[in-house]
Amino acid sequence: MSTLFYNKIIIQIYEIQTPHEAEEIIEAGVDHIGSVLTLEGTLKQPLLKKTIDVVRGSTSKSSLIPLFSDIDSILHALDFYKPDIVHFCEDLYRYKDSRFDLNFLIDLQENVKKRFPEILIMRSIPIPQPGIAELISSIELAKAFEHVSDFFLTDTFILNNSGPIPDDQPVNGFVGITGLTCNWDIARKLVDSTDIPVILAGGLSPDNVFDGIIKVKPAGVDSCTHTNARDMKGNPVRFKKNMARVKRFVEESNRAQTKTGDTNSQGGKQADVRKR
Repeated sequence: MSTLFYNKIIIQIYEIQTPHEAEEIIEAGVDHIGSVLTLEGTLKQPLLKKTIDVVRGSTSKSSLIPLFSDIDSILHALDFYKPDIVHFCEDLYRYKDSRFDLNFLIDLQENVKKRFPEILIMRSIPIPQPGIAELISSIELAKAFEHVSDFFLTDTFILNNSGPIPDDQPVNGFVGITGLTCNWDIARKLVDSTDIPVILAGGLSPDNVFDGIIKVKPAGVDSCTHTNARDMKGNPVRFKKNMARVKRFVEESNRAQTKTGDTNSQGGKQADVRKR
């Protein structure tokens, strides 16, 4: 059994796909450095592996999101990349629906734990936008994964008035990168209801991460869209970071850490993250 201890708010940044950018992110003081693997190309991508290797040689931790759920492909990927953390972010509402089986994803995580006990598992928990929370119980979904997860990560789930439409998620079948702030009231309830460290994500930026930490009191915070570079029209650019915004995100997270101290905060305490 391996144990990691965190004495501070965990700062996590996605989507880091090159060794050079990983080095910059490490220098900025980021704790978890996240990369994304798709099946659009080959499973084994040398540049991505070098990126994870750079993180492995530092005090930071690498996190890898596979944007696919085939167990054999996932096991092969983990054997090749050997990240510190594997991050699953499937749209759980789809699997909770009668057409799908939530147990499939629970079994997937159990298989990963058996094959790679040294790799920690992060599970995204969908958080509906304010006013429609009754359509999905984020707390209920999280409870189903507690025994096979080392971290939870909140993320914004897009719904409309007629209910959840999985195809409306930015990446079909997965939750995340909406750029929309998640419901902090539900996120705080998740923090209060579980012993699993919760990473607050969903629309976090250098401008609101301080308030998010004060409100939710999570074990950590995560940013992707709002620390990305922007194109000429002001739209976020996938897989390219704005280092000035990353550094501000780190500064604001650390400022909130100083403000909250050790009182009623998952991140202000020593978070015991262990293989279960």
